[in-house]
Amino acid sequence: MRYTYRLRPGATAEAALLAEWGRCRWLWNEAVHQQKTGRKPTFAKLCKMLTEARARNGWLRDGSQVAQQQILRTYSLALTHSFKVKGRGRPALKKRSKTLPSLDYTLRGFTLKDGRLRLAGGIIIPVVWSRNLPSEPSSVRLLQDSLGHWYASFVVRHDPVDAPEVDGSIGIDWGVSTTATTTDPAYNLPYQGYRKRCAAELSKAQRKMARRRPPRGHAASKGYLRAKRQAAKLHKKAARQNQHTARIWAKAVVDNHQTIAVEDFKPTFLAKSTMARKAADAAIGAAKRELIERGTRAGRRVVLVPPAYTTMTCSGCLTRAKQRLGLGVRIFVCESCGYTAGRDENAARLILATVERDRAGVDGVRHAITSSGSGLRAA
Repeated sequence: MRYTYRLRPGATAEAALLAEWGRCRWLWNEAVHQQKTGRKPTFAKLCKMLTEARARNGWLRDGSQVAQQQILRTYSLALTHSFKVKGRGRPALKKRSKTLPSLDYTLRGFTLKDGRLRLAGGIIIPVVWSRNLPSEPSSVRLLQDSLGHWYASFVVRHDPVDAPEVDGSIGIDWGVSTTATTTDPAYNLPYQGYRKRCAAELSKAQRKMARRRPPRGHAASKGYLRAKRQAAKLHKKAARQNQHTARIWAKAVVDNHQTIAVEDFKPTFLAKSTMARKAADAAIGAAKRELIERGTRAGRRVVLVPPAYTTMTCSGCLTRAKQRLGLGVRIFVCESCGYTAGRDENAARLILATVERDRAGVDGVRHAITSSGSGLRAA
């Protein structure tokens, strides 16, 4: 598991971190250049090139070799993953103005002493210990957010503790008007609209940014940076509110249900639709991720059900409608058995019925396999 803490670096430590990030970013961009020229930059070849580059350049030797090797390892994994996943692009250049700093250190590159994080190169940073680490960390990732705050994310071993067994199952269908519709209305997650509430203030900050935007090649003014920081604060506040709400909701669902059937909904396609802003405000992906992680740690039976035909199939008789239902049709009516229910409520019941009929394959977090491969047929 990852345990994240706030850091309080001084001016000297922050300058050293940014200098280290500049070296790592240069190495990443060099690896991207090698890939674009037709070469195959494996991790072994990249490490050999790093050794030669450190021997030639003194400014590169001033940095930590551990952090530089880790950025090359991350690039190698990203490149390998791009070949395996269809539609995933190759690693791109990290531009200074568009990429936030992120540094990785293994055990050879950091220590914890007297409540402070000591990095290779003599960098010492105070840590805000909001809770104790359950074990000794094996690695740490230092990252900076859009507000300029630094965080340390430690990887630790945490023995899972199964929650007490309870009776009950629940099916969850994702949506936009209601973020999560369940088979039990008491556990529905309504659309909160945190970004919508601060839309006026956010628009004001963004208009200030537009008026004060510097010409290309000129340094940004203090007024532009103030407006940019205010917009980042509003985005961060809404994200934290969504995360807090998702954690409370996921805890309630996991604590009271042994079997959790979740629609394996991927909201990426909504980014190109007219519902993009509202879908982003609903934060469906964050709520789904929080529910799966919390359910897995608690030892619950979490099953991912493919979303195909869940809104077209009756949860009572499993008969599939012949025509697709438009988004304007919110009531599902089965022509075979006459079952009538809300569109999302029917989908949630169908998702749960898929799991209860034991059409899933393996233990733990898994995908349910329907009889037709893509949808359900009548039993």
